Amino acid sequence: MNARVIALIARDRDRWPLSGAQLFIDIDLSPTNLPPGTQLAIGSAVIQATDLLHPSCKTFVARFGLDAMNFVNSPAGKQLRLRGINAKVARSGVIRIGDVVRKVTADRPLPGVLQRL
Repeated sequence: MNARVIALIARDRDRWPLSGAQLFIDIDLSPTNLPPGTQLAIGSAVIQATDLLHPSCKTFVARFGLDAMNFVNSPAGKQLRLRGINAKVARSGVIRIGDVVRKVTADRPLPGVLQRL
């Protein structure tokens, strides 16, 4: 989930985990910037954006309110993926707070990442 969005919704950083998101990063999560299949290198790990939607649920509403759900699920919120993205682990590794997030392009894969023939 985008760190700026959860900061707006949760207000208090101690409430961020209530969103259910596993990572908070400061990057444009829209499909224009991160289409399915895009890989992100974070620390020594690599994750890959999937095409699975990450909608808000009743737990999110209970924790942050109906207005927050309406905001992230609005047409613009869905287009920007304000609720976050689903990703899968492409390469396990260590991720630490403050690690830089880099997009990995198909024509310049990370060294050591297994490539399919």
